[in-house]
Amino acid sequence: MDKAQQDFYQKLRVKIKKWIENHDQKDQKWAEYILLAPDIFHLLCKLAMDPEVPASKKVKLGVVIAYFVSPLDFLPEMILGPIGYLDDIALSAFILNDIINNTDPKLITRNWAGERDILELVKTILVNADKMVGSGLWQKLKNKLS
Repeated sequence: MDKAQQDFYQKLRVKIKKWIENHDQKDQKWAEYILLAPDIFHLLCKLAMDPEVPASKKVKLGVVIAYFVSPLDFLPEMILGPIGYLDDIALSAFILNDIINNTDPKLITRNWAGERDILELVKTILVNADKMVGSGLWQKLKNKLS
């Protein structure tokens, strides 16, 4: 991970922790997923640099990494705070699922630094993506990368 990515990763982790500390439980319906954002971002960057990941998948990873750091997306973090990472997380899970299904899933697991099983997390995120970001928006996001 280069310096800019590392800085983004650290800032994201701090921002999410502060948000969770300062909000009531009722406002944190998706906190479990939002807490995954820094680790998912880290995974995307590691996969983009992994020589075993096919070039066609690296292009998609690059798009998702750019989407993650861009202030302009469907759920903007500048306006919504960490809730705005839900679309980034859902889109990341969509691409990770593509890699899992079309390459060796060990590419994902060996690059994952998080504590929970990433293969199960991807499935769970995808099952909940419609509720996380709204079905109309979810279809738009998936269509962009399909």
